[in-house]
Amino acid sequence: MIAQRLPLAGIRVVDFSRVLAGPFCTALLGDLGAEILKVEPPGGDDYRAVGPFVNGRSGLFEAINRNKQSIVVDLKSDDGRALAQQLATHADVVVENFRPGVADRLGIGYAALAALNPSLIYASVSGFGQTGPESHRPAYDIVLQAMCGLMDATGSPDGPPTLVGESISDVVSGLFASWGVLAALFAREQTGRGTQVDVSMFDATLSLMATLVARYAATGLTPQRVGNRHPCSAPFGAYRAADGFYVVAVLNNRLFETFARTIGRADLATDPRYADDDARSRFEPELRRCIEAWSAALPVAEVNRILGDAHIPVAPIWSVKQALESEHAAFRALLTEVPAPHGPAARVPSQPVKFSGYAANRVGRAPGLGEHTEPILADCLRLSPERIAQLRAAGAFGPARATASQEP
Repeated sequence: MIAQRLPLAGIRVVDFSRVLAGPFCTALLGDLGAEILKVEPPGGDDYRAVGPFVNGRSGLFEAINRNKQSIVVDLKSDDGRALAQQLATHADVVVENFRPGVADRLGIGYAALAALNPSLIYASVSGFGQTGPESHRPAYDIVLQAMCGLMDATGSPDGPPTLVGESISDVVSGLFASWGVLAALFAREQTGRGTQVDVSMFDATLSLMATLVARYAATGLTPQRVGNRHPCSAPFGAYRAADGFYVVAVLNNRLFETFARTIGRADLATDPRYADDDARSRFEPELRRCIEAWSAALPVAEVNRILGDAHIPVAPIWSVKQALESEHAAFRALLTEVPAPHGPAARVPSQPVKFSGYAANRVGRAPGLGEHTEPILADCLRLSPERIAQLRAAGAFGPARATASQEP
């Protein structure tokens, strides 16, 4: 039987975060039914101003802030800070990604909010964590990729260190933050106690680099750039065909024998240079020449057909467009059309995990700036329209012209 409620229904999250790592964490929680109250400054989350833009709305902001409600609060005003603290007393979870110390100065640090709500789960996402000699540093994805060794390990052997083509440190930090929140919520069920979840982008990125870290820990040697191939196995990488490139993954001797026969080079399986995975990796350039002598005369589609029929792990190299527009991505519902306030419907992603006992993920549009300010204050804090008007006049929401409830 499929439950009508999603796994996190009934969990309320107050989200003080902005841009990417923190908002990605709360987007994942919102996909599974948590109520996400996004607290924005009068000027809004910086991501609202980052393109690409469609019908005047940021595509990045729309994707990362799906399923949320927006309330504008000026944390620089006394009334605004008081409102933020009140919201936290009615929350299960708070998420913030200020630099360490900033939340405390704004009156919404863990110590202050835990004193008001001892069962609160408080997730802090920062570049280098709440403690440590680098904790004061501001952090951007490129800074973390550089300092964690990811750039140094990425690219061609004779080329420069290379960025991974995604804001991977931000994204994995948000993912680990959501994991930490869920673990803390589970523990709270046993103890009734809240906790602070300290997520360092530095720590998270190194944790993502599982094989690089394991190789260094085992050998003490810094992994070297190897380009579009596996550093320890062969043939395991990208190879040239007549009209492009394909990838193949061969990880044991039996599969290598099958591969060698399939490309018409059964002799390779008895060549001592290719006797095992370690040897094949050491002689990868020579092995590559043999493989590409076969595949360079064939189109990618034909290479994939031949190797696929032989049950060799093989794939074409798709663009993001090809991946998302594929029949498989459509079947798995990786993008969902949601109504847009103006213009055509927008396509929005969702978290990828599916649960047999629950309905499909919730997928809704991102909110307009301050769109839910008055409903949140009325429903969550039971404030009257008169009190909300007083707070507006007092500057709790910043200048009235910037924070009046805006239908997107």
